[in-house]
Order: sequence, then C-alpha cells, then structure tokens
Amino acid sequence: MNVTARATSAKSDVDSMDASEATVAALIENGIDTLYALPGLHNDPLCDAAYKRGNDLRVLHARHEQGTAYMALGAALSTGKPQAFAAVPGPGFLNTTAALLTAEGTCAPVLGLLGQIPQRDIDRNYGHLHEIRDQIGMAGHVAKYARRIRSAHEAPRLVGDAISEMISTRPGPAVLECAMDIWATRAPVSMAEAQARKAKYHLDMDQVEQAAKIAASARKPMIIVGGGALDASDEVRGLAEFLQAPVLSYRRGRGVISTEHPLAINLPQGHHLWPEVDVVIAIGTRLFIQEQQWGMDKDLKVLRIDSDPEAPNRHRAPDASMIGDAKDYTASLLEVLKATSTPTRTCAFDLEGQHAWLDQRIQSLEPQVGYLRAIRNALPDDGIFVDEVTQVGFASRLLFPVYSPRTFISPGYQDNLGWGYGTALGVKAANPDKPVVGIAGDGGFMYQVGELATAVQHNIGLVMVVFDNAMFGNVKRIQQERYGNRVIAADLASPDFAAMAETYGAEGYRVSSPDELEKELSTALAKNAPALIQVKCGEMPSAWDMLLMPKIRG
Repeated sequence: MNVTARATSAKSDVDSMDASEATVAALIENGIDTLYALPGLHNDPLCDAAYKRGNDLRVLHARHEQGTAYMALGAALSTGKPQAFAAVPGPGFLNTTAALLTAEGTCAPVLGLLGQIPQRDIDRNYGHLHEIRDQIGMAGHVAKYARRIRSAHEAPRLVGDAISEMISTRPGPAVLECAMDIWATRAPVSMAEAQARKAKYHLDMDQVEQAAKIAASARKPMIIVGGGALDASDEVRGLAEFLQAPVLSYRRGRGVISTEHPLAINLPQGHHLWPEVDVVIAIGTRLFIQEQQWGMDKDLKVLRIDSDPEAPNRHRAPDASMIGDAKDYTASLLEVLKATSTPTRTCAFDLEGQHAWLDQRIQSLEPQVGYLRAIRNALPDDGIFVDEVTQVGFASRLLFPVYSPRTFISPGYQDNLGWGYGTALGVKAANPDKPVVGIAGDGGFMYQVGELATAVQHNIGLVMVVFDNAMFGNVKRIQQERYGNRVIAADLASPDFAAMAETYGAEGYRVSSPDELEKELSTALAKNAPALIQVKCGEMPSAWDMLLMPKIRG
C-alpha cells in the first residue's frame, strides 16, 4: 500500500481563523455539506462557524446526540461518502458511541467532532461540566482514528488526516476533539493540508494470477460479497457470469448483484450448496459465517479480496490474498481469466431447483413475507430500505428484493436494536430525491422516538413502518423456548404510534394487513413528507433457522 502525498489545496494562502472556523473550512474543502449536530456550550464556536458559512454547510440538529451520530451514519452508508456530526463532551459523546461502534462495524466514514473542557484542565479531574477522563482514549476504542485539535493552525491537517483514515484501507469512523477555549482561539491558518487523500494500492499481479489459475480450475465456484464490494457491482457481475458462479450476498452486501440476476442466491441457499463448493471467492467480506459457522475443509480453495490487510489471515490463510480496492482487483482477476481461460457455459449448481426449494422454505415466514412484498411493491426500484433488529428485519435480509448497491441499509454484525429511525433519517436527508422506507419494531422504535420532531422540523420525508406487537419479540421467544416460558421484561406497553406521529406534525397511518400496508405506504411515499405507519400484529415466526445454520463442512 502506498499513501499518496496530500496535494496542496488551491486555498493555500494563510488566513487568520479560530479552530472552529478552520475545522468548518476543512469539512467544506472535503466535500462535506451537512453537519448533524446538537449545539452546546463546548461546541458553541463550532456552530457559530457553521452559521457564518451559510449554505456551504447546512446544520441539521436532532433531539438527542445518538440521533446526530446515527443520521451521519445513515448518510454515510447510503452514499459511501464521508459525513460528520458534532456533540458536546462527556455524556454527549457517550450518547454517540453506539452509532460510532456501528460505523466501525459497517466500515462507514463518519467523523465525530467533540467539544472538550478548557485545554489546560483536560484529564485533571477538576469536575468541570461534562468532564470525562481520557475522552479521546475512549474514542479510540470505537473509532479508527482519534486525535485532539490543539490549535487552529493544525485543525485543517487533522481534519484531512481523519478523513484520509476514514476512506482508506478498511473504511471507518474518526473522532476529533477540541477544547472549548481552543475552538475560539485564532491563529494563522493554511488550508494547504486540509484535503484528504485515499490510500493507493499497487495491484499484486502475482496474487491475481494465482487466483485466476485456481478460479479457472474450479468445478463449482461460489462468490461471496460483503459491504466492501458495494462499489464493484459491475465487476462482480462480470466475474460471476464468466465463471457461472452463484453470488451470495447478505446484510451489507445486498445489492452488489441484483436479486433478479439468475446467479444471485441468499444465505440459506448458500448453506445448502456449501458442501459442494470447491473454490470460494470472497470479495469485501469477513467470511465470518462460512469460517465460523458453516465450516471449511482442506478441499476448499479460498480466494480473498479485501481492503483490510489483516482480515484474510484472521482465521484461515487463503490460497490467494489480494489486498486493496475490490473494484480494481475484481476487474484485474476477470481480465486475467479472460486472457488465460475460456468462459464457463453453464452453472454447475441447480439454481432453479434452489429457488424452488427456497420458495417452499419461506412459506413458514408469513406474515413477514407478505409485509415485505407489500413494501417492495410500494417502494420504487431505486428506493432505499433501512433494516432494523426486528422479526421483519431479520426476514428482509433473506427475502427483500434488492436491485442495486446502497439501497439496503443494515447494521451489520453489531445488530444494535434501535439504530433504525435515526439512521433512516440520515439516509433520507442525504438522498432527498429518493424514496426511503425504514422499519422497526415497537421496542426498537422507542429508542429514538424523539427524532419524530427532527423529521418534522427539517421536513425529512422518511416513511417509517413500525410493527407493533407489544413485545420484544426475539427476547420473548428465547425466554419461551429456552427458559421454560419464564418471560421477564419482554412485554411492552406501547403507545398509539400513529396518533403520536400526528401530535409531532407527521402523517400517521394504521394498518393490520399486507394489502393495507401497500396501499398506505404508496400514499405516504407519494407525499414525500414525514410519516409513520403503525402495523398492528401479533407474534411472528422466527427466521433464525435460516440465519444461524449448523456446521456442514470440515
């Protein structure tokens, strides 16, 4: 890997700025046009600096710090571009950490800007308002990069460095903190070092040629894609068609290849075929499920394409390891294959039979199947769906048709209950011209219910579908099945969600069937205004036997 030198910005003249002005200027220099923020004493200069820049940087304020961070996360996941939020230190910072941790788990380029107590008193335990010991050290456990801005002079460089880290190798979040007095302290500032630069890789053609040789000899290859392949959709499809290899996607990888493509398969189909696979090509995925759950043996050849140099060797050393950009490596692998071998004419797996088997298998997941079909029918093909930790959400990872990258937004392996509403608001804020639908259970939605006010105040036209069965459904089922029906802390007294939405000024709807949901969702999407659809429902069947499947190899 070679990190290119940061180019000198066109704005290289030295100006007098305070640290907040320099930070805002550096955000704008890097194409960040929105700051999701909650103002407060420790960040007042930063908010004032944003105000002075007018339309260059819009500020969307939420009702809770977790809302600001989740909105930035949703914007990052749906665009692939760096996003930023701001919060006060101590309790404000701690309120953002679930979103930061999820950004780390989903490789989302999110920058957190945190205030601090006066610089001379940091970590002295004096008892300042919002004081916390080693805030930047704590941030380093949930972010890829964490630094303190100590002067206006260094602010542009640190913003540039933070964003460079956010978009390089394995993308992820970064945090910058700045003391309240330093935010307002002026110094000579140059923007010459503000521009971020993505790390560049040199293609390892020896590994590409090794991978091509193995792939060409495969009888039954399978491609598995994760979130790291979202920008390599065309290349993955070309490779799959050349090899006639089925492409398995799950959660973050959904949309890399369209559900409608004849080579697209989902998780239970992949598990069904797994014992027959002789070569697996893993592109932008941790391959955790296959390595940790399904099992591998010595007869399986593993080819890895990953931007994280540590990922391929965490469990089993691959037979070829291509470290770098998924788009470039997949294109190079396909190019070498075309030059050295002939395309496979037909897929060695009976995928039509697999699809028929799956159609029968999923009948056990009603009513989730019907509700997901209703949402897909109402949502245009380019619309964005935001998953949640709920029974319909679990089923969506298997069954919801997805046609293009970044149109299925999922929390990845953190799977944190309650992430959905704020994240979906950020998705819609960053994609105002696209229809966006989020889902949640009645338990998860209450985590960020106050952001209904945010949606209305900023006219964020998200339609949220809340499945209301007055329980933490997953928790209750586990207690019933594994703990002798000793149910505790699982039943919920939920409000009238539709009426509550209306009190905030949003549209409120009530439905109790898939047909009603499709009708009302179509109506709500056409209005492009903040809306909530309450779906009254009962207990739903579990999808977990199609998500957590047993070892079948090795």
